[in-house]
Amino acid sequence: MRIGFALCGSFCNHSAVMKLYESLAERHELLPILSENAAKYDTRFGTAESLTERVESLAGRRAVKTIVEAEPLGPSNAMDVLVIAPCTGNTLAKLANGITDGPVTMAAKSHLRNGRPVVLALATNDGLSASAPNIAALLNRKHYYFVPFGQDDPEKKPASLVADFARLEETVLAAAEGRQIQPVLL
Repeated sequence: MRIGFALCGSFCNHSAVMKLYESLAERHELLPILSENAAKYDTRFGTAESLTERVESLAGRRAVKTIVEAEPLGPSNAMDVLVIAPCTGNTLAKLANGITDGPVTMAAKSHLRNGRPVVLALATNDGLSASAPNIAALLNRKHYYFVPFGQDDPEKKPASLVADFARLEETVLAAAEGRQIQPVLL
């Protein structure tokens, strides 16, 4: 399967997501896509340069890092499924409201023109507050599929939601068949 794999901020989740990326790269053709923030910022969780080198090395191709590079992905039918992991509240809001201002949102818009699935693996501190309406909007929108998610730290971060990243590949395979795995809320 040809999987577009878009990484957004939520840098604290990059380590878990990259383990899945490595696993998927063994069985599928990956097209790495980096949000502007993921491609630009060095954080306490790693450098942008090392992330870029790693995704490109595992995929055997250069990462898409601009709107201009992302736009032709749809017309060229470059992907069977697009994964956005981690999908931040910011990216979620943009998808729910049709805002296309970066490589990840452009990749989604371009990919959706073909009626193909977009898999969202949430990682947002405001999932049960400000991002809740956007989750609801996309849960009911055709071609969007969610990796099952739940609260990651109800005591310290009561509104925070994070995907069960271990269920990413299962969700991708189901989405390719037009199915949302259940339950979506853990």
